[in-house]
Amino acid sequence: MENFIVSARKYRPATFETVVGQQHITGTLKNAIKNNQLAQAFLFCGPRGVGKTTCARILAKTINCTNLTPEQEACGTCESCQSFQSGHSFNFHELDAASNNSVDDIRSLIEQVRIPPQAGKYKIYIIDEVHMLSTSAFNAFLKTLEEPPPYAIFILATTEKHKILPTILSRCQIFDFNRIQVEDIANHLAKIAERENINTDNDGLHIIAQKADGGLRDALSMFDQIVSYTNRNVTYQAVISNLNILDYDYYFKLTDFLTAGDVSNTLLLFNEVLNNGFDGNNFINGLAGHFRNLLVGKDNQTIKLLEVSETIKQKYLSQSNSVSLGFILTALNLANQCDLNYKNSKNQRLQVELALIKMCHIPSVIQLANTATDSDQDKKKTLVKSAPAESKPENQVKPPIPTTENKPIVSTTPAAPSKVEVPAVSTAPVAASIKTSPVQKNAMPSLIPSLTDLNAGINLNEEDKGPQYVRGNEKKAFTEAQFKECWQAYAQKAKEEDKIHLFTLLTSNEPILDGVHVTVLVENIALESTLQTEKIELLNYLRGSLGNFDVQIFSKRVEAKQSDRIYTNKDKYAYLMEKNPKLEEFRQKFNLDILP
Repeated sequence: MENFIVSARKYRPATFETVVGQQHITGTLKNAIKNNQLAQAFLFCGPRGVGKTTCARILAKTINCTNLTPEQEACGTCESCQSFQSGHSFNFHELDAASNNSVDDIRSLIEQVRIPPQAGKYKIYIIDEVHMLSTSAFNAFLKTLEEPPPYAIFILATTEKHKILPTILSRCQIFDFNRIQVEDIANHLAKIAERENINTDNDGLHIIAQKADGGLRDALSMFDQIVSYTNRNVTYQAVISNLNILDYDYYFKLTDFLTAGDVSNTLLLFNEVLNNGFDGNNFINGLAGHFRNLLVGKDNQTIKLLEVSETIKQKYLSQSNSVSLGFILTALNLANQCDLNYKNSKNQRLQVELALIKMCHIPSVIQLANTATDSDQDKKKTLVKSAPAESKPENQVKPPIPTTENKPIVSTTPAAPSKVEVPAVSTAPVAASIKTSPVQKNAMPSLIPSLTDLNAGINLNEEDKGPQYVRGNEKKAFTEAQFKECWQAYAQKAKEEDKIHLFTLLTSNEPILDGVHVTVLVENIALESTLQTEKIELLNYLRGSLGNFDVQIFSKRVEAKQSDRIYTNKDKYAYLMEKNPKLEEFRQKFNLDILP
């Protein structure tokens, strides 16, 4: 019985041409050999199983070959190639830095470098897993790596480039190896199966290639395992059974259930997946990948991103055409959120089931949103058609509003334009008239709070002291003395209501009156904020008391004057904030409050 050799060793590439999926590396190295521009040190980095050590050995064999082919490949027949292949070459040295990572190992290597080659042109030193060298070993290696003898070439290989000292990186030509594409791995496995007379299924080979995650060595190891499991008959079902992978059909059926809003069958299918021994996190990640493939299949330009076999690709294209883009994006987001919350959840199964139930309701939510949008558009069209052509939106005379007494309604909104007195009537016709006349309701938003009071049966007594609501065209003249008297009265009212900040604002500086424009002088941000808060109520009071609807209030910042008044905590804080604006960021960050 012959000794079995695993496929990863048996079919290890011996020339640049046979390297899989690294054409950008092999092309550069062949051109360097052709133009005699070989660097003194190379660094091959990338994930496991992508061909770093293989390319290093091919390069070592090729540069000492005495009979290169026109394609800059090693001939494999000369004395140098024969000795390299048999493992007896004195010009080739390979060091495993994972087990030889001390300073003494590097010193021994440096001693060997001093001896020139007895046959051939170069001595090649391959240091695999170079990131495992200690810092002292790296430092001992620096000088030799920077100024080696002309016959010495160093090839370093690593999977973790970030662990290598920058002083080492600066002395090497760096080659980054890519993960091998799924299609390239599947084609390579098909060639090996053909040589070994193994029956294969194209879908099964694609599953192996996807599971390998860009590593050809992993793919070859899984391939050998499945060949033994299936007795040299690699099928799709055998692959997913041996590698414990969820079948594509699960996700295609699940998507049909989700788009149909079938919660029961969705949960039953998920239960079947769990009973087959699959993990919920792997399931939700696979579902997210399925939605990603459906999204990719929506656009002809991105179909090439589907790394599946042709049969499965046609299934994706068919289902992507029947599923809306809105559903895919929303479901993809829900799957992603479920994946993020899965590990922190105490009931992980419920976490996945909740995500699936939400996905089932996506179509109904989208349909409801579309219906609401269409309804809004229809309402807008109806309103536009029913609105009279001669109506004026701004200066239109408002319809009368009934009250419970013969007293006008007082509104705190400054923009309401009219005061009307009418006899008391029942509130029911009023409510009915408002419901049946949406245009009228939109035309008088400032009077709606008064209707609430009316329906609640609130009566306005003569004891309610306050400014009368003025008409929009009322422009009574007033003197400065009348204005000051009104101003002081409102300040006294603020003091009685314990509005200390408002009282300070009204009394700290004399307001400037220019016709109907009142300029309030504020000393800091706190007072300015108080003015903005109380502005509407103050404006209504002034307009009602002075009988002039054109009165307007403006603010102006002034320097704070020295006074004997007692400063509040807000005043002190405003002063400190002016000195250091970042104080407000600090307060908000720690959610602090200012004491009254």
